[in-house]
Amino acid sequence: MSDIADFLFQTLREAARSEVLPRFRRLAQGDVREKTSAIDLVTEADEAAERFIQAACARSHPQAVFVGEEGVVADPKLLTRIRDAELAIVVDPIDGTANFAAGAPMFGMMAAVVRGNETIAGVIYDPLGDDAMIGERGAGAFLVRPDGERERLRVAAALPLAESIAVASTSYLPTAERRDVLTRLADLRILANYRTAAQEYRLMASGHVHFQFYLKLMPWDHLAGSLLVEEAGGHVRRLDGGRYVPSDVAGGLLTAPDADSWAAMRELLGPGITA
Repeated sequence: MSDIADFLFQTLREAARSEVLPRFRRLAQGDVREKTSAIDLVTEADEAAERFIQAACARSHPQAVFVGEEGVVADPKLLTRIRDAELAIVVDPIDGTANFAAGAPMFGMMAAVVRGNETIAGVIYDPLGDDAMIGERGAGAFLVRPDGERERLRVAAALPLAESIAVASTSYLPTAERRDVLTRLADLRILANYRTAAQEYRLMASGHVHFQFYLKLMPWDHLAGSLLVEEAGGHVRRLDGGRYVPSDVAGGLLTAPDADSWAAMRELLGPGITA
């Protein structure tokens, strides 16, 4: 494991212990606020954890551009700095905030390292399990247990669509398109949405689901996870078939066990789905 990947793992772990877990199922009414809608929330834990992580990154990697989800809310121009940054650290302090706020144990913390508009490392930490999935470009993806034991991650073997499990986020589609897509995806064995990309990417990278489908591409939601899936042997592309890079904020995303199953799933989604 590289120094920066280990640093991010330990920093997320420390932020969880200091700022996140003490607030889980202990949030007061004023500790939860809406950002853009009733399902787009921010909590005191999100903001405190991001401040903790940003301060640690500033001490350890002062040359890096720090891009946090909550920081971009305050300064949207931060998002544009990822493309040209020599080194950037992109963080989602709590992914699955609505679950966290509801006391549901399905959330995670994510960090990615970007160099030259390419993700070179990604960490998805599970505060409740106290373990992390860590991927590094060209070096594979691993589950790192609390005692330091490492297990290499592999995506699932491809199956026929009728036997496959997928997670999909369709809430950003117009109603008519969403109805069409959900009808098409009824051909799958199981379709789920856990309201947390962190845990969905963990399921994909460890071989427990076969596909992921997303429309909104905020980098803190997808950089770490998409790298994990690729390093675990999966196929990750935008809906137009192009390679996903950190500066992409549109174009949709589809992950699959391999290129052939990606193409089959893309056809199932239908030509009308663009992002």
